[in-house]
Amino acid sequence: MADAGDANSDSGSKSVKQSAGAQAESTGASADWETMTVQETMDLRYATQFSVEKYEGGYEKIVIGDDDTYLVVPEQEEIPQNVPENVTVICRPLSNIYLSATSAMDLFRSLDAIDQVTLSGTQESGWYIEEAKQAMESGAMTYAGKYSAPDYELILSKSCDLAIESTMITHSPEVKEQLQKLGIPVLVERSSYEKSPLGRMEWIKLYSALLGKEEKAEVCFEEKAKEVEKVVTEQASGKTATFFYISSNGYANVRKPGDYISEMIRMAGGIPLPQNIEDNGNALSTMNMQMEAFYAEAKDADYLIYNSTIDGELESLSELLAKSSLLSGFKAVKEGHVWCTGKNMFQESMGLGDMILDMHRLFTEEDLDPAKMTYLHPLK
Repeated sequence: MADAGDANSDSGSKSVKQSAGAQAESTGASADWETMTVQETMDLRYATQFSVEKYEGGYEKIVIGDDDTYLVVPEQEEIPQNVPENVTVICRPLSNIYLSATSAMDLFRSLDAIDQVTLSGTQESGWYIEEAKQAMESGAMTYAGKYSAPDYELILSKSCDLAIESTMITHSPEVKEQLQKLGIPVLVERSSYEKSPLGRMEWIKLYSALLGKEEKAEVCFEEKAKEVEKVVTEQASGKTATFFYISSNGYANVRKPGDYISEMIRMAGGIPLPQNIEDNGNALSTMNMQMEAFYAEAKDADYLIYNSTIDGELESLSELLAKSSLLSGFKAVKEGHVWCTGKNMFQESMGLGDMILDMHRLFTEEDLDPAKMTYLHPLK
């Protein structure tokens, strides 16, 4: 892998866009940032971490978080004059995206746009989205290094026109800076900061703004949201559920009461446990508990849902009980109400609605057919 500083800057400037000010000055663009007026604001029902404003000529301004601002320039249009230095310019068409934020891949799939992601921050073995695996097998998508150690030379050689990073990039700020020095726009997505599961799903609209597929995104989101909203209006079942896994050092890793998984349980008509836990104050959505404390808080849960993402899917109850003998005393274990997630759950962002429906079936159906479930399977 070549050092970033040795990468050919000329080839980079051909494949990616110059800074906004330099490009506008060289082309004599007629549009002017200072006089552009908003024609329409994207309607967002649940998402709070981004906004999209549409301007004449097809330009769109995206704001993520408090102040990360992006200008999407439509194909055949020039970069406007007087774009501020703190605004990242993204020019369509986007045909060679470096995607390091794994949760976004499902949104590209839903928009029929996986072919526009040609560089992956995840190796083939790390993908559970079939279309992504197939793209890597065929060579249509290439592993370009993880978020903290990208292959700059490869990324430049592939004419990368956008790097999409998760907030993990904040731990490697030098990577973001280097990509920008090479002329590659970097978008840091914050869907993980959404409190509402439907808010996370609504990020499909942000990617539709990047790709020019707003109508498809609207249809896709509304279809999913409508199914969930119907369930949410039903009377709560009152059933309790614990979503957890056992860490390698023997702790129970549980979701905090304000976490989006806990919110999914509530939306499905259930009550998340444990509730009487003290937030340790960090930004993580989970926390570790001593098994004895976990037993005291969650032993009477009606349902146990084991998170398979960390140490793999479980197929039997005996596999779970081998992790801790205390689990045999849980009500859900005694009554046969223990379920496990599929490993694909957290990569399939648009599947959060289906997960809520799975949980709703758990809480409401007497003779539940496991074949109806999308992301959960029973442990026997």
